[in-house]
Amino acid sequence: MPSRTSSTPRVAVLADSDTRWKWGALTAYRIQPGARLDGFLLRGRATPTVRQLEEVGARAATLREIRGVDFVRTVDRTEYDIVVLSCVGGAVQAMLHGLARSWAGADSRPVVVTGYVGVVYEKLADGLLLRHGADVVLANSRHDADRFRDVYRGVGADGAAVVECALPFLGGAPHTGEGTVGTVVFAAQPSVPESRADRTYLLGRAAEHARKHPDREVLIKLRSKPGEHTTHIEELPYQKLGTKLPGGLPANCRLVYGNMGEVLDRTDLMVTVSSTAALESLHRGIPTAVLTDLGIREALGNHHFLGSGCLASWDELDAGHRPAPDPDWLARQGVAAGGPPSGGGSYESAFDAARAKVTALRTADRLPPLAPYYTPRTAPGYLPQILARHGLDPHGEPLAGHTEPDARTGGLRQVARDTVREAARGAYRHGVQRVAPAIRRWGQL
Repeated sequence: MPSRTSSTPRVAVLADSDTRWKWGALTAYRIQPGARLDGFLLRGRATPTVRQLEEVGARAATLREIRGVDFVRTVDRTEYDIVVLSCVGGAVQAMLHGLARSWAGADSRPVVVTGYVGVVYEKLADGLLLRHGADVVLANSRHDADRFRDVYRGVGADGAAVVECALPFLGGAPHTGEGTVGTVVFAAQPSVPESRADRTYLLGRAAEHARKHPDREVLIKLRSKPGEHTTHIEELPYQKLGTKLPGGLPANCRLVYGNMGEVLDRTDLMVTVSSTAALESLHRGIPTAVLTDLGIREALGNHHFLGSGCLASWDELDAGHRPAPDPDWLARQGVAAGGPPSGGGSYESAFDAARAKVTALRTADRLPPLAPYYTPRTAPGYLPQILARHGLDPHGEPLAGHTEPDARTGGLRQVARDTVREAARGAYRHGVQRVAPAIRRWGQL
């Protein structure tokens, strides 16, 4: 069993997409520097590909794909000091119940940490209550920490687990541009906006901006390639829309992939609808525009940027406008405009409280049992379906048919199983990206 005072803690990170793997792994290193990290990728529609993992760049000592029900069995409480659940809310809730059942009556257990991968602009109460029960619920800003505690207080749940920190992937060299714009980056999002018309409009405006400014390079930064999934489903990839854009993309406008931090190294103007990339950009002092062309609406998430000073339209950007962010708004969002200041500024100390809390819990003589707010008594019509999606019954035990571990066998049998699984994923993605939208269109006729 690892020592509770060990100088090299072991951390297990469970993630269900490329962006959540990035958040979970980098958060683990922020709150426990020098830790040994074992990665687990939750098997599902958004399980990241090798290419996506390489693009994210967060490293682990080991990395494997796993079912949720097997993760509950695999995470030996005597082997790990900390478990980071970097998943969608329902998966977090299922793992909390499964781990609580697995560790029931134990003298000691790992510290369980969870949180959000970026801007929280929808399903605030739903997502938070599904995360309740973890020892630490990280809030990426003072703004979020206040909201999180209000939600827990409102249902009579304990909000002591909420700890303010910051997004773990902010950083990079401060922007040094002197008023000129050489490279414009449009940070595309998989599901915002949703409609073909709106997505085609945004792509067209980016291309038009490039034509009006032939001295600029306009980059359409994409999160995934067709067939890959990320945190959200992308039914209408910009890659496909670009092939049908009247006039196509001009020579100085192109689609790019890669690590966002590396793309920001050469960015002079960041444009997005509501991507968390806006916070990365603002942190480095890069002029950042949050588009209003499609309205300021909760469905788009750009309402989160009210008061930021960053709201602007493509027409304004075409005319030379460069938004100036509001310092007070940035401070509440955990963003240090201009990049992390030297000498230990606000961003460097943003993880101090989380690091101290996790270390105190890790070295405590005993931790109380995990106790999520949702139970078969408080949510009998909701909790069972959440847990069942991950092979667990309402009490956190494996359901019939999920009791045997998904052991990996060698040779041809494993190849066959992997082939079938990849074929099933391909069929699912085809259904999501092609068949489902067509059915919705037919339904509107």
